[in-house]
Amino acid sequence: MGATAPLKNIRVLEMTEALAGPYCAMMLGDLGADVIKIERPDSGDQSRRWGPPFLQGESAYFLSVNRNKRSIELNIKTEADLDVLHRLIARSDVFITNIPRMTSLKNAKIDPDTLREINPRLIYAAISGYGHSGPKASRGGYDIIAQGEAGLMALTGEPDGIPSRFPTPMADITAGLYTVMGIQAALYVRETQEPSVGQFIDVSLVDAQTTWLANIGGSYFANGERPERLGNIHPTVCPYQPLRTKDKTLIVAVGTERLWERFCGILEITATLMVDPRFATNPQRNQHRDELIPLLEEILITRDADEWLDKFVDNGIPSGPINFPDETLTDEHLIARGMIVELEHPTLGVIRSIGNPIVMSENGPTYRRYPPSLGEHNAEIRAEVATDTTVEENL
Repeated sequence: MGATAPLKNIRVLEMTEALAGPYCAMMLGDLGADVIKIERPDSGDQSRRWGPPFLQGESAYFLSVNRNKRSIELNIKTEADLDVLHRLIARSDVFITNIPRMTSLKNAKIDPDTLREINPRLIYAAISGYGHSGPKASRGGYDIIAQGEAGLMALTGEPDGIPSRFPTPMADITAGLYTVMGIQAALYVRETQEPSVGQFIDVSLVDAQTTWLANIGGSYFANGERPERLGNIHPTVCPYQPLRTKDKTLIVAVGTERLWERFCGILEITATLMVDPRFATNPQRNQHRDELIPLLEEILITRDADEWLDKFVDNGIPSGPINFPDETLTDEHLIARGMIVELEHPTLGVIRSIGNPIVMSENGPTYRRYPPSLGEHNAEIRAEVATDTTVEENL
């Protein structure tokens, strides 16, 4: 890896809590940015109290999304600490907030106009439930609300069951990643176009989650029909779903007719099911899915999943196991890819987290700082701004 991280000279002020904002800032920190996490005195980020599990009082949730940061406690309701924040703004590149109401931001003197007057080159990124425009602007929102609003929850779960929340905060993570993209684009524009100024980025959890509709939305736009909840099956490809074997369930994705021929060869059904008119083409297999899948599983349950998986992989059939998280997080492939990060913590020992999936031939992600304790860098950061001239003189 190259010696210089891509965002080495970028300073990010993160004034967010929970997941979307902290995740965004962590990704920027992985890419080399100096991330300063601004927290309320005494309590800090609300996720510090989310659990169990806790490690010696530290929330595992917080530890999972706050590496590569420094922490400072600021009570911006006081004039002195607001001045510290404004001094930091004057020498920073990015400010991230998840306060949902612009009136609250203005009252606190941390709204886009105020901060960009202090630093015209500042990129101001706002993450909220519904965004800062539109009839639902200023509503509060958490991940589960966005999953419901964006049409994904209604489609998740088995057809005869109830809507189901995705088990991880996908709206938060998606919004965080889109904000990373917006910030990086704004940094590029600032450095390559005139005038060299920052801009306001507005990302909402509901907008971000809605992008997951993608092909589902395309189908709706084409036919105007409400999509059905299908469970694990694919609406247009068959077989493309979990299938039972002798010991566990295996995912098989037979996306082309050529793959179907190979699949049939492995199952030794080229003279039977493969030539059955009901299953001759993908549209016919979709139409007769309820007849096909039990016939396939009658064969698959005669052997263990690993035995089938070896055959499928050897013949180029896309397939894989359904792992529990403990199986995934100890998988030799993910470990070889550097997806399990280990950082030495001064009181907790080695702590592990999930890595940044960006692999670059040069200047890729680095893992330099363990998740900070609340206010761990108070003195250090205050000292950095103590010798600055006043904010007004920096304009």
